[in-house]
Amino acid sequence: MISEEQEQQAGALKMMNQSAVRGTRVRPRGRAPRRFSAERVCVEPDCSTRLSTYNRNDTCFRHSPLRFPRVRGRVKPE
Repeated sequence: MISEEQEQQAGALKMMNQSAVRGTRVRPRGRAPRRFSAERVCVEPDCSTRLSTYNRNDTCFRHSPLRFPRVRGRVKPE
């Protein structure tokens, strides 16, 4: 008869002897994000903020118009 300790040791040895690692394949994430020119500056007068290459707008965050997302079931803030 095998003791519980011997059974645990046998299970640990089986796990150590496994040479295959299972997982999923790495897949491409899709297309790259759209980029814009690197040296753009906000179009507002007296604003020298450099825009990110990923910012599609011509203005910086401070000068962009305020937009509210569409939220179902809620009243639009005034």
